[in-house]
Amino acid sequence: MTKTVLISGAGVAGVTLAYWLRRHGFTPTVVERADALRDGGYKVDIRGAALEVVRRAGLLEAIRERRTDVRSGAVVDRTGKRVASMNGDAFGGREEADAEILRGDLTRLLFDLTKDEVDYRFGDAIAAIDGHQVTFDSGRTGTFDLIVGADGVHSRTRALAFGPEAGFVTDMGYRVAIASVPNHLNLDREELTYVSPGRTTLVYSTAGAPAAKAMFLFEAPEGVDESDPRRALREAYADQGWEVPRLLEAAADAGDLYYDRMLQVRLDSWSAGPVALIGDAAHCASPASGQGTSLALVGAYLLAGELAAAGGDHTKAFPAYEARMRPFAERNQKLGPANVKRMVLSSAGQVRMSMVMLGVMSRLPGRDRMMAAMMAPLHKAANGIEIPAYPTPS
Repeated sequence: MTKTVLISGAGVAGVTLAYWLRRHGFTPTVVERADALRDGGYKVDIRGAALEVVRRAGLLEAIRERRTDVRSGAVVDRTGKRVASMNGDAFGGREEADAEILRGDLTRLLFDLTKDEVDYRFGDAIAAIDGHQVTFDSGRTGTFDLIVGADGVHSRTRALAFGPEAGFVTDMGYRVAIASVPNHLNLDREELTYVSPGRTTLVYSTAGAPAAKAMFLFEAPEGVDESDPRRALREAYADQGWEVPRLLEAAADAGDLYYDRMLQVRLDSWSAGPVALIGDAAHCASPASGQGTSLALVGAYLLAGELAAAGGDHTKAFPAYEARMRPFAERNQKLGPANVKRMVLSSAGQVRMSMVMLGVMSRLPGRDRMMAAMMAPLHKAANGIEIPAYPTPS
């Protein structure tokens, strides 16, 4: 099989697809706008069906060795007093088999499996698509049998092949900002959460990382110019208690500040001619779902497998991939709206009630079982697909 496949995006979805395509005898090329592989990033969970995908890639043990090892989590009030504390897995809603790892570490492990066999072109991006002909920002051109957009929620590939983003993206009414910050609280594999009306702040440290990570989740600010993320973040969190002012100051100076709307992506079809979409480009469930990385891993595995099963015939493979993946993606998308409303509480009354309930629950003998029951919908959705076995060349 000599099918050539251009993959736009060297994130988890794109690099996973490159790996499985090579296993099936295809010739993938990966183009990535960034000048190098993105290291670091926020912590992500691999759970449910995605665990089987990384196990079949031979990476599960390496992923566990690089786990974040967050040992405890706590909710604090504006004075810093711990209102509720739990072990790290219960606080993060993880089951025993689940693996938490930094996004960049996962991408690096996948990249190392493929770097000697896959043509990676960093510092470039798709500028135009005309059938099988692709023009890049650099001015280069190329012809590929297939083109796959794995370039995230704001996918340029999707815009070129399917139309403007506005037709497929839903704003959930919340914002998310993430940045590396100094670990001035001296956290040791611990996560702290501060909740106020319409705004939630998290800060945590992971194994072996000198810095900490801060995340800000908040209701969409009204009348705020969001073209300047740092200013929008400061205005949204004005007059907050606890360590928020110091975390805001550090985030404003961070070189890796990420700020975006919390979005979901829905399309009637994930393919158009020789172009297909995977990961957030196809079906972003939002960070609130907790399933973005797992969806990327599973979708990449299925697309590569269905292409192999169809002998490279995308007119058969693309619909087969979508038939398997769409119910799973839609089930996990449903988690996002419900989860974000639990993560960001709208009123002072909701915050007070939540703090009381968490305080009581954290002191009860069966708190881990209660937390597991609360997270049951997530784990049911994460396991909501059967991972087929696709034969690969010896």
